Amino acid sequence: MPGKPPADSLRLLEADIVECGRCPRLRAHCEEVASVKRRAYRHQQYWGKPVPPFGDPAAKLLIVGLAPGAHGANRTGRMFTGDKSGDFLYGVLHRTGFASQSESHWRNDGLELRDAWITASARCAPPDNKPATEEIRQCRSFLRRELALLKSVRVVVALGRIAFDNYLGTLRADGLLVRPGDFPFEHGRVHTLGPGLPPLISSYHPSQQNTSTGRLTEPMLRAVFERARKLMA
Repeated sequence: MPGKPPADSLRLLEADIVECGRCPRLRAHCEEVASVKRRAYRHQQYWGKPVPPFGDPAAKLLIVGLAPGAHGANRTGRMFTGDKSGDFLYGVLHRTGFASQSESHWRNDGLELRDAWITASARCAPPDNKPATEEIRQCRSFLRRELALLKSVRVVVALGRIAFDNYLGTLRADGLLVRPGDFPFEHGRVHTLGPGLPPLISSYHPSQQNTSTGRLTEPMLRAVFERARKLMA
């Protein structure tokens, strides 16, 4: 029956992610960024490791992103925390009832997710924010474990084309999807994937490039999570 998964299993998953060293290029980049630092954060201790997922273990909503930001989650140690993408996302999640506060600056700042869980396609910050295809594949076993543990998920939101393709690719690798080409990426589109699978909503990523150019606006992203809320019900 759907319900809260064993805490030990999630803790083990998170520990395995933090200790992962499968992608030397990404590990080296994270450590270099954490050592050199950005001037504005020069007095802070960077996380500098793979970033674990975050949220409500009994979540009905799963949010899949791209990867930690070099000076965001790679600095703070929590997904979508400490950069403009996170500010934009958590503001919307707060207004739609999924987050306890509208801003997130550090992993222990009191933010809690309500009925939502946030993960990523790559768990390490990649150079130029572009993980290689093989690096994303190396992370898929973690996403597969999350999908098995989060028994209550009823809706999935993919933030960006890479997250969308990776989620479908994970299902395809498990033999759950035969024709992924039947699901085109469009902002705000709800995809019915098949029996036993939660609906998938595709969304533009709340990157600074998308939000500063107006490709993704606050009402557009809010509508995605309002739709997710309705589907959950």
